[in-house]
This record gives sequence, structure tokens and C-alpha cells, in this order.
Amino acid sequence: MSMTLLVGAALVCASMILALSVIGVVTAERRGVARSVAAVQALDSAPSVLKAEIELPFADRVIAPLGERMVGLGRRLVRADTARKIQYRLNIAGNPPAWDVNRILGLKVLGMALFGLLAFLYGLSATWPFIKVGVVTGLVAALGYVLPNILLYNAGQKREKLMRNALPDAMDLLTISVEAGLGFDAAVSRVAKNGDGPLNQEFARLLQEMQLGVGRVDAMRAMSDRTSLQDLKSFCGAMIQADSLGIPIARVLRIQSSEMRTKRRQRAEEKAQQVPVRIMIPLVLFILPCLFIVILGPAGIQMANTFSNM
Repeated sequence: MSMTLLVGAALVCASMILALSVIGVVTAERRGVARSVAAVQALDSAPSVLKAEIELPFADRVIAPLGERMVGLGRRLVRADTARKIQYRLNIAGNPPAWDVNRILGLKVLGMALFGLLAFLYGLSATWPFIKVGVVTGLVAALGYVLPNILLYNAGQKREKLMRNALPDAMDLLTISVEAGLGFDAAVSRVAKNGDGPLNQEFARLLQEMQLGVGRVDAMRAMSDRTSLQDLKSFCGAMIQADSLGIPIARVLRIQSSEMRTKRRQRAEEKAQQVPVRIMIPLVLFILPCLFIVILGPAGIQMANTFSNM
């Protein structure tokens, strides 16, 4: 009896092992067949994928990947806080539509490589010594590296100059609107719609942030952080303090408007005082020599003729 049970148990185990092995073989064969079918389908679809890639524009196929590599290289070359500084400069410049941090970093690397290559090739064609070629190449490559920063800084300075000139008139309009009975938000809206300059754009953004639910204090702080113009920072600080202490806004605006007009008059007087000093250089280098030639030229010619006849 026991022998029969052992034989039956052995047969059951053998049948289970055989079934599992068969299932495994079938599964492995199915997996192999599936891989082969996938490989064949990939070979069949490769021409269509390649055709789709070829049909892409040149900018998407070549320039975009190259730009991404330059951006990655630029992030490795610059310091950790460079991206934050570039973003600050972009805010000062008004965030031009075609400019962002990644593009600036890519342009820095591209300018360094392009300017350095041109300087190196020019040095080789001019048969300069190797040391001179290396120094000039390094200096020109450094110029190409900082050129995007210079352009960005220049754009920010031009924008802030326009804002500085328009700020007193905007403050007068804001003061008159508030004193006439309008709320601060309505007065800011009137100032934003009064023109299309950079200052009007800043007030429009301030109004949008307040309409989206941002507090007046936070919106004013954000406006102050987006600029390096001291007059605008002073206005934002005064409005924040007035809102925190409960001071009437109309009185604060009246004081700010008076200060802005005084500062504009002082800047005009300062520039007027600088005119004699600035005009001295062209006067000495260009105007006075011409006067000397016109006045003393005929006398010099006559004196030369007189002495030659003696």
C-alpha cells in the first residue's frame, strides 16, 4: 500500500514538473516570437520615423538640440546665482518676449565660441605669435561671453530712463484721481490706461496682481523688486508703510508727487550745469581749430608770400 502511494506521489510530481516545463518553454517561445515580431515591425516603421524626422524644420532638428546643449554648458560654466541675477536683469528690462534665462545662457556660450573662433582664425591669418593669438582670442571670447549681459543691461537702463521721465506725471495723475474720489485700484487703472510706456505696463501688472487676489502690500513689494529705479522703490515703500499704518493714501500721494517733481527739476538743472563742461571737448578739438584756420589762414599765406619774395 505504501509502495503504491509513493509511486502515485512520484507520478504526480513528475506530471507537475513536466507541465511547468512545457508552460515555460511555450512562454519563452512566445516571448521570443513577440520580440522577433517587434523587431520586424520596428524595421518596417523605421523609414516612416526617419521620414517624419527629416520633414521637421531645420530649427527643430538641429538648432533646438544645439541650443539645449549650449544652455546646459552655460549653466555649468556660470555660478549658482547667475541665473537669479539674469532673471533680475530681465525683470528690469521688462522681460522682452524673445529673452529668457536659458536663451541668455545659450547666447553667452555661443558668443564666447563664435567670437573666440573668429579671433583665433584672424590671428592665424595675420601670422601673429602664438602668445599674442592666445591672449587676443581669450579677450575676444570673454567679450562674446559678456556681450549678452551688456545688451541686457543697456535695455534695462533705457527702460528705466523712460520710467524715470514718466513717473512724475503718473504720480500727478494718480494723486488727482485719488483726491477726486476714486479708489486706489481705479486710480491705478486710469494711470495704466493713460499710455503704453514701460511705467504704464508696470502699473497694469500691479493692477492685474491685485485683481487676481494678491494683497496690495505684496503687489507693491513685487513691483519694487522688479525695478532698480530708486524713485519707484521710494513710492512703493511709502505706499506699503501707509497701508500698514493706516495713513490716508491721498496725503502720501501728494507728498510723493511733490518730491517727484522736485527731483525732476533738480535732474534738469544738473544736466544744464553739465552742458558747458561737455561742450568744451568738441569746442577745443573741432571748432577752435577751424576758426584759427579761417582767421589766421589768409594772414599766414600772405606772410609766407612776403618772406618768399624777399
